[in-house]
Amino acid sequence: MLALVAGPVAVNGTLAGWTDSKTSQGDLSAAKIPAPELTQDCQFRPGVLGLGARVRIFWRLPDGYQLDDIVVKASTSGLGSVLAPLAGFNLSGNTTSSGNGTYTTDVPANLLGGLLGLGSELEIAFVVEHESGWQSDAAAVASNAGLIAGIGGNCRNLTS
Repeated sequence: MLALVAGPVAVNGTLAGWTDSKTSQGDLSAAKIPAPELTQDCQFRPGVLGLGARVRIFWRLPDGYQLDDIVVKASTSGLGSVLAPLAGFNLSGNTTSSGNGTYTTDVPANLLGGLLGLGSELEIAFVVEHESGWQSDAAAVASNAGLIAGIGGNCRNLTS
């Protein structure tokens, strides 16, 4: 069976124009991720002859966040280096809860390795990372390993 359809050979174009002068208004705001809070002065614990040396940090999570939302970062001061995640550190394994919403975290000095050399200072910071990837301001401390075997080592809070 054969069918033949007859129709116009060309389609005529149309001239159309559209203009609109309406305006819209709105507000744009970004959420601020709350930072952890240091609850007391940090401590440098030298261990025995420098073995087992650690930095002890006392802090509190902001409401609505969990330990899994915290990123621990480190940087040597004076070198212009940026805070970067502390490789090989397990926050949940080195943190205990005080039961009143505060935490105590021990950062082993041997983990900090070459970062804590003689006379160098290391910044350790806790940052809340929101699920969106945005991060809070840091709650930070600075530590110095002191001389050989931790003699003269210290720690001080950089934020409140």
